[in-house]
Amino acid sequence: MKTKIIWAGIAIFSAIPLWAQQADSSPSSNGAPDVAAMQQQIRDLQDRLILLEGQVRMLKGAQQPAPPAAPAQGAVAPSATPAPEVPVAAVTATSDQNISLGGAGGSAAKALNPDISVIGDFIGAAGNGTVPPLAQQTPFSALQMHESEVGLQAIIDPYARGDFFISFGEEGVDLEEGYITFTALPKSFVVKVGKMRSAFGKVNTMHNHVLPWIDRPLATTNLVGGEDGIDDAGVSIQRIIPAPKGIFLEATGQAFRGDSGEGPQSVFKSWQRSNVSTVAHLRSYKDVNESTNVDIGLSYARGYNDFGPDFLTNLYGVDATLRWKPLRRSIYHSFIGRGELFWSQRQQLPVEQKAFGFYTSADYQLGRRWFLGGRFDRSGRSQFGNLTDQGGSAVLTYWPSEFSQVRGQYRYTNYAEGRSANELLLQLIFSLGAHGAHPF
Repeated sequence: MKTKIIWAGIAIFSAIPLWAQQADSSPSSNGAPDVAAMQQQIRDLQDRLILLEGQVRMLKGAQQPAPPAAPAQGAVAPSATPAPEVPVAAVTATSDQNISLGGAGGSAAKALNPDISVIGDFIGAAGNGTVPPLAQQTPFSALQMHESEVGLQAIIDPYARGDFFISFGEEGVDLEEGYITFTALPKSFVVKVGKMRSAFGKVNTMHNHVLPWIDRPLATTNLVGGEDGIDDAGVSIQRIIPAPKGIFLEATGQAFRGDSGEGPQSVFKSWQRSNVSTVAHLRSYKDVNESTNVDIGLSYARGYNDFGPDFLTNLYGVDATLRWKPLRRSIYHSFIGRGELFWSQRQQLPVEQKAFGFYTSADYQLGRRWFLGGRFDRSGRSQFGNLTDQGGSAVLTYWPSEFSQVRGQYRYTNYAEGRSANELLLQLIFSLGAHGAHPF
């Protein structure tokens, strides 16, 4: 046993110079020496060697005859029979080195900690962006830190995971989403409990930093609650439905407290405990070929509105997404076409208001880091169905890396009151830490 450990230590010790030489000479993917990665591997090997040396010393001490009686106080112990030494790794465990104990790597130190991320969203605006008093669109300031989103995500146990997203804005702090997902229920059901964005349509489910534009479409702003959308505390149940011909079919049913949106962007209002709102969504997905797929969804939402406890709002929606991403050139070229259509029926006095809205957009990847897109909007207003706004946008996005993006957007809006707005928007998004992927 002792011989094997000694030879293992010699082998590791002799491999260190080779690793060091490789660290100095091997280029990384960007052409610069990947010294940090190789140095980390060398430190790991050194830690293992220290452990082996400690074990060898302990074995040597165990094979020595029993030591004589303890010397008197102040005397020096004989050097011929040294006491067994404590492994050096135990002494240096508090250092900044990555110590491997019992087969557990450095990641064991964060086993009980969630993945933490921070995403910053900075926006600048220029031009004529005057919004009429009755319009439901919120104007951007000249310069603003639009949002700082802190994400906390972790696997709780083999049966559930937790996701929390806290939004820090210039007007305060808000829990954007915070829910637990039960993924191992019978009959393939998936249940979420907490505060979450509803499954109504596509844009309503997206966080700001995932949007392909700086703003949200007029149809979403006027009819589905704007930036916050239908976002409330509740319960969500999902299940995949078997379907023929390779079609993915998913049904979602949700029940919320009944409060979504504020002020002119209010969608639902709960006046008493029984005033819950409900959302239903049916999603279908199909691969057309190896490079193209189609995603189509149907949505319905119902709840009481802010006009009074006896007045309801019904929302209907249809969304469609076409994606093209060639496998052989996927990092250089791709295309996404999106569109959503909404129909709102809002009960209020003196007469029920009916409003229709839609948007269509297209985004094409010009190169590895450049994206060009456009969008057309047209929508009535939920509280004033006879007033219709429309507009268009052109968007250019540059990705310095997967952790940041710079976006410019020209936006033209023609409001129902006859006013027009021409604006130039600039956005910088940057990400810190491990942020989990959003639903596809």
